[in-house]
Amino acid sequence: MWQALGALLPIAVAVAFSSVPLTVTILILLSPNRGRAALPFLVGWVIGVAAVISLSAAGAAILSQPLRRRQDTAIAILEILIGSALIVLAAVYLRRRSQTSRGLPRWLAAVDSFGPFVSFGMAVVLSFRPKGFLLGIAGGLALSAASVKPDEAVLLIIIYTAIATSTVVIPIVASFVAPRKTEARLVSARDWLTGNGRILTSLMMFMIGVVILGDGLIQL
Repeated sequence: MWQALGALLPIAVAVAFSSVPLTVTILILLSPNRGRAALPFLVGWVIGVAAVISLSAAGAAILSQPLRRRQDTAIAILEILIGSALIVLAAVYLRRRSQTSRGLPRWLAAVDSFGPFVSFGMAVVLSFRPKGFLLGIAGGLALSAASVKPDEAVLLIIIYTAIATSTVVIPIVASFVAPRKTEARLVSARDWLTGNGRILTSLMMFMIGVVILGDGLIQL
């Protein structure tokens, strides 16, 4: 279990510091619809992140059953592919930043008009975007490779989800508990992410991609 937890922690941190859900969270909290949209977005994000890693772990377990003797090799190859994909995706994100002007995309600028249902759906969709999906698959492979018991797998998924969603959960809870104190910090965070969000995302994807790629090469 501890081996699986060690493999899941950096992946969960990478999901937590993904700039897109962070930016959406901040924009919702600074919008007039905060009271209607924030909690649905939080619930959708938690459900989506948990669903991605749960489905990935279940899929990895099912696919590995006919290949028990070659399970380690299959997982290693998948980790190499996912690690390489994350590294390439990091380069693409960074290149897009250099080719685009600073500022929010149009769809992000419309976040302040989101209602509860749109916010919930947006959160679930964001958890299945390419970066989040690849990281979720990597987490599922880590669980499958560790061959943990079902109850341990459930506990690990809960820990992973708690860490991965913490950067969305904490600002939303803090905003409802102390709205005046958090507003200034949210504005500063929004401005910083607008200019540096893609760099943060690219660096996190690159580092986690290298870790996953290296782990896969070691297991071959």
